[in-house]
Amino acid sequence: MSSYSRRKFLRCASMAATVLVGPYFAEAAAKLRSQFRIAVISDEISDDFDHACYIASHDFGMSWLELRSMWGKNLTDLSSAELANAEKIMAKYDLHATDVASPLFKTDWPGAPLSPYRSKADLHLAPESTSSQQDAIFERCVDLAKRFKTEKIRCFDFWRLTYVLPYREAIDDKLRSTAEAAGKQGVLLLIENEPSCNTATVPEAMRVLNAVRTPHFALNLDAANAVMSGGLDSFRNGWNTLSKDRIHHCHIKNLAKNSAGKWEWSPIDKGVFNWAAQFVALKQLGYRDAVSLETHWRGAGSAEASTRICWAGMKTALQQAGAV
Repeated sequence: MSSYSRRKFLRCASMAATVLVGPYFAEAAAKLRSQFRIAVISDEISDDFDHACYIASHDFGMSWLELRSMWGKNLTDLSSAELANAEKIMAKYDLHATDVASPLFKTDWPGAPLSPYRSKADLHLAPESTSSQQDAIFERCVDLAKRFKTEKIRCFDFWRLTYVLPYREAIDDKLRSTAEAAGKQGVLLLIENEPSCNTATVPEAMRVLNAVRTPHFALNLDAANAVMSGGLDSFRNGWNTLSKDRIHHCHIKNLAKNSAGKWEWSPIDKGVFNWAAQFVALKQLGYRDAVSLETHWRGAGSAEASTRICWAGMKTALQQAGAV
């Protein structure tokens, strides 16, 4: 083969390789530098954990990942071999866990009427459990937190009741005793405000924080959940009275009203919530915990495509806030 022909052959081969597998040879995004732990919930990208980690690290430039489900199972239901594999994958991509995003206390409160809000879709592949199984789930979560070297476990406060008052004190007692047990293990229990559970809005979050007075209990603030449950004004008014020092995790997603006037999930930069302004507010508080993308919107047709669009909006908001 002549020198010219050889050069031409190699150039054409290189071009063909770029066409066939170009995305996998794309230059990795620079790792983000921020006072926040910028993260994404892995299953919002893909159920294939290796692929999700590749995207989070290589394409998004993240160092943090929120763990909820993978390979068709909730994190709490993975085998020892699957957990070991997950650890190896995270190490390969230099990713660290923000928290164990568990389904703890996403169940019926014993003795109460069945909730009209209960939904298997909210369990994120976790098997449906009873109230009597929650202590075992908690112990499992503590083991997982230690395994993945995180000090945080996410929880809820039982399926939402139409009339919770007769059970509210007992629910608070359960949260308090579990948080104290977590504290003895060096773990912080984070309650997420969730529309299908008894703490959904910011005022409700403030109430439960006031009732469960322990340093081992804090808030996973989901602003979009709060707006969906109580409206934008409720969030704004509640933010002014919220104990900011007890916010130790934030979920990032957005929402908008459809033509029927009902809330639905939206891209980060297309909804009613101003994330650039919220990131500025968190910066001013000296917040240094996770801001974790929880896409939920699926308007781009697939989880990965939708999450890529939402990450682009989130990154722009972080840049506008001077937070990255």
